[in-house]
Amino acid sequence: MKTSTAWLMLLAAGGLDVLWALSMKFAQGYTRPGWTALSLAALAAFVWLLGRALSVLPVGSAYAVWTGLGAAGTALLGAACFGEALTLGRIAGIVLIVGGVIVLHAATPA
Repeated sequence: MKTSTAWLMLLAAGGLDVLWALSMKFAQGYTRPGWTALSLAALAAFVWLLGRALSVLPVGSAYAVWTGLGAAGTALLGAACFGEALTLGRIAGIVLIVGGVIVLHAATPA
């Protein structure tokens, strides 16, 4: 697999991580079958994509990028979907996380 493909898989895994987190919230303790099924499917898909990306990318960079994307995306969508506070401090944290993800990507050998 090409490195560029692995990075795309890692980005997709980060997006599915966000979907997983949000669908867990919507599943309300796994009491809503449709949201529960979506949550479990997103979990399985992001684990598979992350595992495939790790076959090519360094684990330290890939895991940090995946968790960073998941954390930043979940914080933003938590604010949009659930009215969670988006304070200046939280925005600054998200910006720092995204900046760190960019630096990790740029610093990872091809």
